[in-house]
Amino acid sequence: MQDRTRNIYLIPYMLWIILFVIAPIALIMYYSMFNIDGAFSLENYTRFFTPVYLSMTFRSFWYAAIITGVSLLVAYPTAYLLTKTEHKQLWLLLIILPSWINLLLKAYAFIGILGFYGPVNSFLNIIGIGTRQILFTDFSFIFVAVYIFIPYMILPIFNALEELNPSLVAAARDLGASSWTTFRRVIFPLTFSGVKAGCRAVFIPALSLFMITRLIAGNRVITLGTAIEQHFLVTQDWGMGSTIAVFLIIAMGLTMILTENGKRVN
Repeated sequence: MQDRTRNIYLIPYMLWIILFVIAPIALIMYYSMFNIDGAFSLENYTRFFTPVYLSMTFRSFWYAAIITGVSLLVAYPTAYLLTKTEHKQLWLLLIILPSWINLLLKAYAFIGILGFYGPVNSFLNIIGIGTRQILFTDFSFIFVAVYIFIPYMILPIFNALEELNPSLVAAARDLGASSWTTFRRVIFPLTFSGVKAGCRAVFIPALSLFMITRLIAGNRVITLGTAIEQHFLVTQDWGMGSTIAVFLIIAMGLTMILTENGKRVN
């Protein structure tokens, strides 16, 4: 009876997976088999392995790695300090709050902030540096992307630090370990699961960014997400757009497998 009840509860979950995960992936794979003329062909997969798309793939991974690395460098000390503050839940809420705002609104806000006549350039003028082209650069793209993804890096690291047994840190200090040694040999290894979860939560969506590349980077940064958008909405080459999406899904799956099963190196 319990097994039958459990199977009934699984029906909505299985329907959701079939309709919104398996079916879209199958549809993407189906469209990837057709060229721009609508003929069945593997031409799109051959085109993907040309220098243009391989270079685009490398750039996508490069920018995603930079965004993930910068997010980690900012998020880990932030999460650590949060665990030591008195009103940690309030501060955590303030960090999460911007993620509730629509992404498009945040992108347009940064266009005004980083623009030629925005407050950042006004401040640079006041201190004597002068007006600089900040918007439509790699820096602005990475900066805004890190701002958007930073809560997803902080949350899992914060949870891992909260679950850390403080007696283990105290024992390391009692045995004469320095602060750096305690962090390297005790704190970081025991919170590495949070680091992996945060890196997954940032790296995977960073691979497929397209709105920020258009609005903040001014299409100076071309990624796989940008290419998919162009093929579907501009060139109407749904086959090539689907092919890029297939490789993007494979890359995301491999990233999840590697970060899940990868062993930490001491």
